[in-house]
Amino acid sequence: MSLFLYSERGSLFHRLHPSAKIMGLLLAFVAAMAFSHPLFLLPLALVFVPPGLAAHVGPGLKRVGWLMVIIGIMSFILWGIFYPGSAGPSYPLGPLRLRQPALLYGAGMALRLNLMLYAGLTFLASTRVEEFTAGLQRLGVPYSISFALSLSFRLVPIFTDTAVTILDAQRSRGLDTEAGGPQQRLRTYLPLLVPVFASALRRTNLLAIALESKGFGSGIPRVSFRQYRFAGADAVFLLLMSALAAACVTVRLLGYGGVA
Repeated sequence: MSLFLYSERGSLFHRLHPSAKIMGLLLAFVAAMAFSHPLFLLPLALVFVPPGLAAHVGPGLKRVGWLMVIIGIMSFILWGIFYPGSAGPSYPLGPLRLRQPALLYGAGMALRLNLMLYAGLTFLASTRVEEFTAGLQRLGVPYSISFALSLSFRLVPIFTDTAVTILDAQRSRGLDTEAGGPQQRLRTYLPLLVPVFASALRRTNLLAIALESKGFGSGIPRVSFRQYRFAGADAVFLLLMSALAAACVTVRLLGYGGVA
């Protein structure tokens, strides 16, 4: 079972320069953060969806789609209840009275968070870990920081894969993880943490040995086997994303796109 979100495709987004994709992701976040009204975020969703489909984001959505649904529902409920202000029509919900502005803001927050998650999935589906490191270095981030950030993307799926493998191995030996109530299931899963942490420590130790043997931290300038060239498509992509972010911020500064 692989939990990496990268999809091996030859799409336009896969061929973009890593630094252009990183900047495009940040500009997409700026565009999404500009609005809080769902009617202004919906057109933005129509802009975000086609690039994700082109980058083959479907497998990633299948893995984390449930998380996006939970985040959307919880954002809508929490903001619908706790949004400040009492203006506008209200709708009774048991002992609570939900205001229309609160519901609009909750829907906007749910849509905004899911748009940002979708943009992140599009980036992860079209960018390898080593490309992410090269893109950060091209943007001026020190190599040690770039390596640490990229390593987090690589190790989390590896540790998760290890946990799934250990769980499947114990199930094949007759361990019933579905029996009993929540407390019984918790007692069943707790012993599995020992081999998971042992495997994590073993991998960490091997990684430290590998880094030391390759002279990590020596300060010698590093040369990458694969060189990335900034092409015309990258400039056009950044120009379009900059125009989108600037347009969204301008509309918001003019007083549109918010919830009163």
